[in-house]
Amino acid sequence: MRRGGAPAADLIIAGGGLAGGLVALAVRARHPDAAITLIEPDARIGGNHIWSFFDSDIDPAHRWLIDPLIAHHWADYDVRFPERRRTLPTGYNSILSEDFDTAVRAAIAPDAILSVPAVNVGATTVQLADQTSLSARTVIDARGRQDWSDLSCGWQKFVGRVYHLATPHGLTRPTIMDATVEQIDGYRFVYVLPFSADSVFVEDTYYSDSAAIDVPALESRLDAYVTARGWAVTAVSRQEVGVLPVVQGGAFDAFLTSARDMPDAILVGGRAGLFQPVTSYSLPDAVRVAVAVADAWPCDAATLGQIIADHSQNRWRAGRFGRLLNRMLFDAAQPDQRYRVLQHFYRLPVRLIERFYAGTTGTRDAMRILTGRPPVPISAAIRAMLRDL
Repeated sequence: MRRGGAPAADLIIAGGGLAGGLVALAVRARHPDAAITLIEPDARIGGNHIWSFFDSDIDPAHRWLIDPLIAHHWADYDVRFPERRRTLPTGYNSILSEDFDTAVRAAIAPDAILSVPAVNVGATTVQLADQTSLSARTVIDARGRQDWSDLSCGWQKFVGRVYHLATPHGLTRPTIMDATVEQIDGYRFVYVLPFSADSVFVEDTYYSDSAAIDVPALESRLDAYVTARGWAVTAVSRQEVGVLPVVQGGAFDAFLTSARDMPDAILVGGRAGLFQPVTSYSLPDAVRVAVAVADAWPCDAATLGQIIADHSQNRWRAGRFGRLLNRMLFDAAQPDQRYRVLQHFYRLPVRLIERFYAGTTGTRDAMRILTGRPPVPISAAIRAMLRDL
């Protein structure tokens, strides 16, 4: 691969997580002759993750990109709260990072996947940690984000395990939220995905004021939950640990500026703040951006950068109501009472709930969500709603 001078690739993607990998897959599918280089220092593209999404999260016109990656699909799902149980008829899907890794590696030549970290990324150039300089028609910065200081955040943190059982568990659908568990360290729920008749993914999740996570404590609570369900465990085959921001507000332009190594850098994924504000899930936005890149390609870096920057700003504006709900969740409710906000939310019509998770909540939806008896003290809710961050 050439260094400096003429472009060594049409497209360089710095970062092989979900956002970067989906861009690579989308451009390769639509433009088979594009020369794509992917920079990812980790051994596995996509890391160690299980990504899940509702059918309604993805535009039907974009399913061509994501459908080949789906490892598990269910026709409906459950939620459980102390004062509400409900089964919702919305399809749910999961993607495994090992399958994602296989798909991306099949789409990109082995010598075009570089394992040296990118340390200085612009719109047409990249410098690697070994001082190698690369250039391309367009460079996209899809590296993860660690500094959230420009935004006001709570935290969603979790530990998940795949348990293999001695006998079938009897589940036919996922439980997206089981909040009947003891409320510890904020809003706590358990997330359950039945992968096969005798294997199940169980995740202990917290909406907490602190990003600190006590992994052994969560492992112990997971094991206790599984035991309480009467499941005899024969093996644990994987474990996932995560801490995600739950954004309440902040200086978004400053956040984007601080994320850029160079002023013209083209940002996607978490680095661009592209995730659902309440759930912190990035897959729907990653699909939208990847398809937008493939639709615009081939184009110069300035044009593509403007397309993605406009999308990022539009998504931030669209997330305003979600950030308001986050302020109500974290500011207006006592930590052990936060579950009431979600319990109240799940009284609503299915299509409204689908639009909420997809990040397409409209004004009428917002008004409907806020009607009825508030699940938190009215004075605290008003203070949270008026707080301008």
